[in-house]
Amino acid sequence: MLLFVGLGNPGPSYEGNRHNIGFMAIDEIARVYGFGPWRSRFQGLVAEGHIAGGKVLALKPLTFMNESGRSVGEAARFFKLEPKKVCVFYDELDLVPGKVRVKTGGGAGGHNGIRSIDQHLGNDFQRIRLGIGHPGDKAKVHGYVLSDFAKAERNGWVPTLIDAVAREAPALLAGDEGRFMSRVTHAVFPPPPKPAKPSPPAAPTVESPISEDGA
Repeated sequence: MLLFVGLGNPGPSYEGNRHNIGFMAIDEIARVYGFGPWRSRFQGLVAEGHIAGGKVLALKPLTFMNESGRSVGEAARFFKLEPKKVCVFYDELDLVPGKVRVKTGGGAGGHNGIRSIDQHLGNDFQRIRLGIGHPGDKAKVHGYVLSDFAKAERNGWVPTLIDAVAREAPALLAGDEGRFMSRVTHAVFPPPPKPAKPSPPAAPTVESPISEDGA
């Protein structure tokens, strides 16, 4: 079994925040694969289902972002899951909007939710980093992540990314992170169409000779 965790803050006031893209991703995964109903457990909401034949427990911690590790650690300990069986979906400031990167282990990169999970679980878990872009000024980061996606984003790359992450989730269960990243990237940033090949030149027209009697 794998534990899929989406990070965010609970409550309707945070629902559309950039910081909640992890919640958005895990909600879409549960919807696409027909997971069971969400129920309260492990200081969060959980839903169970199967992806490509593998059992998955989806978890949305309700401890608020900075204490996410309390919920994740409790669930992992209950099911006796090693950190490498835990996949965490979350927002990444240092990736351009719509980009995705997957890695196992590493630092928290200034993300308080990841820092909390490191403290409760260790850092050898899989991180699915969903790019939201950077406001360009460190002093604006707090307000930026806790503000809603702009209308153009909500009607553009955000649903495309979330849908692609869900559709390509089987690659994560297969351990093929490269395929997952490639397919998601292709969906969000499709390559330009190849130019059409020029048509071959038409064959020259040969006129029939005219006889002397005009026939």
